[in-house]
Amino acid sequence: MNTLLEAQSLNVSYGDAPALWDVSFSVGEGEIVSIVGPNGAGKTTLVNTLARLQPVRTGRLLYRGDDVTGLSAREMCNREVALIPEGRKLWGGMTVEENLDMGAYRKAARPFRDEGIARVYDMFPVLKERRWQAAGTLSGGQQQMVAIGRALMARPKMLLIDEPSLGLAPAVVQQVFEVIRAIHAGGVSILLIEQNAVRALEVAQRAYVLEGGRIVSTGLPADLMAQPHIREAYLGETTA
Repeated sequence: MNTLLEAQSLNVSYGDAPALWDVSFSVGEGEIVSIVGPNGAGKTTLVNTLARLQPVRTGRLLYRGDDVTGLSAREMCNREVALIPEGRKLWGGMTVEENLDMGAYRKAARPFRDEGIARVYDMFPVLKERRWQAAGTLSGGQQQMVAIGRALMARPKMLLIDEPSLGLAPAVVQQVFEVIRAIHAGGVSILLIEQNAVRALEVAQRAYVLEGGRIVSTGLPADLMAQPHIREAYLGETTA
């Protein structure tokens, strides 16, 4: 399997305050890789660093073997990498369709705008019904659908997804993760950042555990969930 995205000893800080220490991991072409961890572990800092929204202090970020550490967020998007951010970050006063349209601003994606809109509405029929409704008036689950659809409009080869289950009802979380599986089946590589370890490990092929700004464990999902520390931290189980 070819490596698509690779972080090499990333160190990231906010001023003098370190946020990530010596973080290394990889995502192969066609993989779903999950990074799980508690609140405050540095997950959002990591995904923002990968999307080139946060500078790297030391270390390297490679994409398809190219050093992209110094790229801007726009340049990273032009490498066919799209971000679904934590909290969705829609333009609340704009309509559903206007938000989706913004996802197709990349020059290479623009000719496929109508095809992309149709694909999103096929995936999320409720959005077609509400296409002229202000995105800020939608339910949390519907807003997450718009955020997913907006990212897909850019025709990415890789998706960075940050906390897709945050604040959503269990039934909606189930639907969102079914969509993530479907997107992956369509040939998109995915890095999933998620606090809900059970959900994240269910869909992942490999996974990493991030705690206190460091990768503390890595492996196959089943192997990670068999570790007593992981079971206690994420399933609430105690070990004798």
